[in-house]
Amino acid sequence: MPLHVPLTPAPALRSVLAALGSPTAVREARTPALRSAQGPLSPEHPLPVHVLDLVPGGVAPVTRLAAWRFQIRSTERAVAAADTMLTPDGWAFSHFFEGPYIASTELALRQAEGMSNHYQPRLLSIPDLYMLALWLHGDPEADASCGSPAPADLLVPLAPAPPGIAAHRPHRAADLLPVITTRITPGTGPLLGSPAPA
Repeated sequence: MPLHVPLTPAPALRSVLAALGSPTAVREARTPALRSAQGPLSPEHPLPVHVLDLVPGGVAPVTRLAAWRFQIRSTERAVAAADTMLTPDGWAFSHFFEGPYIASTELALRQAEGMSNHYQPRLLSIPDLYMLALWLHGDPEADASCGSPAPADLLVPLAPAPPGIAAHRPHRAADLLPVITTRITPGTGPLLGSPAPA
């Protein structure tokens, strides 16, 4: 198995299990698929979510750990996701959500399982482009809470990807990050009305 899932903080998992066990949390979630799911719901595929802050002008990108994300499975497929956030008291449940990145994440993980090299899977959010990618870190034993994409790491943009960037096609970080950086100019952000990556 080429994917080495990093050790999930136990409080993050406990907080998601508690939220799934709370009728109030599930009922108030803005996720119709989660509310209407039949059978038991279980959190799977925990991944650290790193936010990539890009600075134009050749400055190296900086990442920061923003969340741990869990796919929420109902019988045969993931119907939603749950994010946790770091609080002064540790990891706590943040919110449930759904959308195209749920199925896209599952597909990217299945594709990565078929690769020959060993990777540590992470998610990389690029808010400046409203883009989310599966980040396949080349050091499977690395601390999942820190680090930036190494040149040989693979980035797999999830669908929907920004125009001109192919979704579900692995790119070396050394090749994709310069392309992403050139799309960001000082004083401009994403197009108004574009959906932010969940």
